[in-house]
Parts: sequence; structure tokens; C-alpha cells
Amino acid sequence: MSATQVYGVPGWGSVLAEAMLAWCGVPYEFVDVAGFDRDGPARDALRAVNPLAQVPTVVLADGRALTESAAITLWLAESHPAAGLAPAPGSALRVEFLRRLVWFVAAVYPTFTYGDYPERWVPADPAGLRESTLAHRRDLYRQLEAELRGGPCVLGDVPSALDVYVGAFVHWQPRRGWFEEATPKLARVAREVHARPALARVWARNFP
Repeated sequence: MSATQVYGVPGWGSVLAEAMLAWCGVPYEFVDVAGFDRDGPARDALRAVNPLAQVPTVVLADGRALTESAAITLWLAESHPAAGLAPAPGSALRVEFLRRLVWFVAAVYPTFTYGDYPERWVPADPAGLRESTLAHRRDLYRQLEAELRGGPCVLGDVPSALDVYVGAFVHWQPRRGWFEEATPKLARVAREVHARPALARVWARNFP
């Protein structure tokens, strides 16, 4: 294998890995596994590199597989420190960055895991789980809005991978209109990261 590969689906969580690789200037090949969430060739192809069949899955040039968006973020930040994907260890913003990165994947992301496929978890009331997870997600976003510093980024005036998460989240439920109205500071973060020239192709291909 000669290039990093990203196994994903346009518009799904794999956009996070794509955007961060682009941010760091790492060339990659996108492997589209649309339909991986049901039995078939796409799921088989993804399982061959990640038995959990999750996106994003990044396969490095040496054949090692890297999964979990937070792990991908931290690996890239360590491998490409000059790119500024994360505050440096020991810096004043490092604690806040780590806290919020894990909060995104541990608090926000599960609302999609359960809310997008409620019939898997509560077949007797899938609509109820979908609505309750969406309501909880809105509450989480409002909490983040209240804690944001001044400035165009999650960390105030310092761009980071956290902005990439927000840039993706606004495209998913409850959608951009809600963010503009209910969380204008988050909407501003999204606009700023969407305008980063290095990420333009990633955003355009995932959210045409």
C-alpha cells in the first residue's frame, strides 16, 4: 500500500478524518463503503480492515488500521505538530482541548449512534428514542454554546480539530438552521472552518 486510505461514506462521520488529514496536508485515498450499515459487499470490505465495521477507518500507508475519530485526531496532531490541529502538550489550552475532544465523542456522538438507528435498541418505540436523543443533543449544543470563549473557534482565537467537529455537526440533525438560531456562536465556528481553503474540497464533496 502506497497511500493512506480513509474508509467512509460521503456526508458521514468519515468527513472528520478526511478534513483532519487535509488540514495536515496528508494525501489519502477515499474508499467509499456506502451501505456498510447492512450486510453486503461494502460491509465485508470494511470489516476486512475494521471488524467493528465503523467509519471512519483510516488505513495507514504501512497497513495499520486506525479507528475512532479522537484517536485519529490525536495521532495526526502528534505526527504533524506544525499543522496546529491541537494545542501542544503543556500549553494553556491543552486541557480544554482534550476535555472537549472526548466530550464530542463520548457525549455528543452516542446520540447519533442510538438516535440514527433507534429500532436496533428499542424496537418497541424507535420514534421515542429518536426524539429523546435529538432533544438531548440540542441540550448538549446549548451547553457548549454557553461555554464558548469569544472568537471564531471553539478555543477562542485558536483554530483546532474541535472546529472540524462543529463543521460536520451543523450538517446533521438538528441542521444548520437550528444552529444559526439557537447557537449562533457555534454557527460562526462552522462558517469559519468551512472557509478554510485546505478543507474546501472535503466539505464540497461531503456536503454538496
